Amino acid sequence: MGQSANPSRTAENEARAFGKHFYTSAQKLNLVAQTIRGKNASRALVDLQFNKRRVSQDVRKLLQSAIANAENNHGLDVDRLIVSEATVGKTMALKRFHARGRGRGAQVIKKVSNMTITVKEAAE
Repeated sequence: MGQSANPSRTAENEARAFGKHFYTSAQKLNLVAQTIRGKNASRALVDLQFNKRRVSQDVRKLLQSAIANAENNHGLDVDRLIVSEATVGKTMALKRFHARGRGRGAQVIKKVSNMTITVKEAAE
């Protein structure tokens, strides 16, 4: 009598991983996401390992999670995976206070972002 199962959002040859609460702005995170979109998954891991940006190591962990999901949950071949999508979105913003001169204050907004990586098995 319960609710029927929701249909899967991914195709049979796809797997995804979702990361929450990256402590950086969506604009900066999107710069890292642009470097891996459309690339082979193993090549994208190497690019992220040697990227200078701080958030690239968190993105690398998320990509490894997507690859593991593809292998374990969907039975896909790891050597043929490509990064088909890497989407970035805004989430909450932490509002903080920074003391200024003459008893004034300034607002500091610490931005937080989410990211979704979808890997797809390339057709031969």
